[in-house]
Amino acid sequence: MDKPPSLQAHALDNLQFIRDAMSRASRFTAVPGWGGVAMGATALATAIVAARQRGSDEWIYWWLGDAVVAIAIATIAIQRKAKRLHLSLLDAPTKRFALAYVPPLVAGAVLTLVFVDNGLTSRLPGCWLLLYGVAIMAGGTLSVRVVPLLGLLFMVLGAAAFAAPASYGDTFMAAGFGGLHIIFGLIIARNYGG
Repeated sequence: MDKPPSLQAHALDNLQFIRDAMSRASRFTAVPGWGGVAMGATALATAIVAARQRGSDEWIYWWLGDAVVAIAIATIAIQRKAKRLHLSLLDAPTKRFALAYVPPLVAGAVLTLVFVDNGLTSRLPGCWLLLYGVAIMAGGTLSVRVVPLLGLLFMVLGAAAFAAPASYGDTFMAAGFGGLHIIFGLIIARNYGG
């Protein structure tokens, strides 16, 4: 006859269940407010410079360069905020956030190649704003409350950029990657710890 589990084993099983449930319920809170402000500032500067470029190659190099800078800023800001809040970036909330956030960005990278290859570079602002908005909204469902709204506004700007004449692309890029990042960065910094 099998021996019933000990009280200690049963308690350890319950404790593990509670830890797993808490981990699944946890939110990714290392969203960088001040990092968002810095990303917005670089995007505003890039919009000014990119709008003056004569060729599409130079234009896209400026914006891709700004994307690299934004990734670096976000990475550093997330690491600093997580350290300050004593959060591990290897925990389940971060992994779930990344699994929701990264696929739309990969789709945007693939579509960038398709747009450029088909001579649609002037329509990239709509693509980038829309898919970045999808990434923010998807990841934001696992983060602080204000983040999904940011994603929705990026999606609206992306759709508007597709509907507007292509010559307004840098204006939409400045409004989204510049203005929205700065506004929501300040909101996150003030209400969610920096």
